[in-house]
Amino acid sequence: MDLEKIKELMKAMEERGMTKLAIKEKSGFEVELERSPAFEVESYSLPERPALPTTQIQAKPASLEAAQKLEVKEGYEITSPMVGTFYGSPSPEDDPFVKVGDSVTEESVVCIIEAMKVMNEVKAGKSGIVAEVFLDSAHPVEFGTKLFRIV
Repeated sequence: MDLEKIKELMKAMEERGMTKLAIKEKSGFEVELERSPAFEVESYSLPERPALPTTQIQAKPASLEAAQKLEVKEGYEITSPMVGTFYGSPSPEDDPFVKVGDSVTEESVVCIIEAMKVMNEVKAGKSGIVAEVFLDSAHPVEFGTKLFRIV
């Protein structure tokens, strides 16, 4: 059976709405053709919602003093890679992994995030000095929660 004959069979299947066809020749050649059944997609429109009253709020311009009080902290922030519980030390009796002023490398373990009874080590990711610790031990965290600032 040649390719043109197979194409003709496929076209015939589509025209007649057939989804499966199997052919076995005496020579031992076998072919099975299968296609997904045709289906129609019905459009669906959402019901209209009543309009809600709107209130316009005018933002007050920020004063120069307020803008100056905004402090932009430099450095790299280590954030939680998952949801869990933050632990700053290996156990409650041990010293913390890092404190403010400690020097860290990219591979330094800075804390543990416990998720589903699994203790996951969090590494610094960058070399520098710990400038800020944002959380106390045993504090719940979400993905992206700030843990440390490295400068």
